[in-house]
Amino acid sequence: MISAALPLRPDARAAFLRFLAVGVLNTAFGYGVYAAGVLAGLPAQAALALQFLLGALWNYRLHARLVFAVRGWGRLPAYVGAYLLIWVLNALALRTLLAAGTGALAAQALILPATVLLSWGLIGRVMGFHTAGGRP
Repeated sequence: MISAALPLRPDARAAFLRFLAVGVLNTAFGYGVYAAGVLAGLPAQAALALQFLLGALWNYRLHARLVFAVRGWGRLPAYVGAYLLIWVLNALALRTLLAAGTGALAAQALILPATVLLSWGLIGRVMGFHTAGGRP
């Protein structure tokens, strides 16, 4: 069933499933930071910035060790660059949905699926997964 849903090589499929599992942890952490910020009275964009700052190192470490088998911090600058691009696109989408009248918590929840797919592509690339046969 999963094989048909994910038209990837077996090693890429396994990595994508690990990425999704780690993504659940990363999303819970990041959305928790975002929600806590919003509920504490921060504007949505400020809460998103806080989420970015706290999430970058947390997410790098989990992706590096549990998904892409990367040791050390050598890819951190490229990772932060990809993460920053994802954050900017997320912020633009958030602004659009907020301007359309969507609530701050619902807007970010609606953006998550696209963010996951974009993250898989960009983060996988900077971690060396989408090159040289699929492994860093």
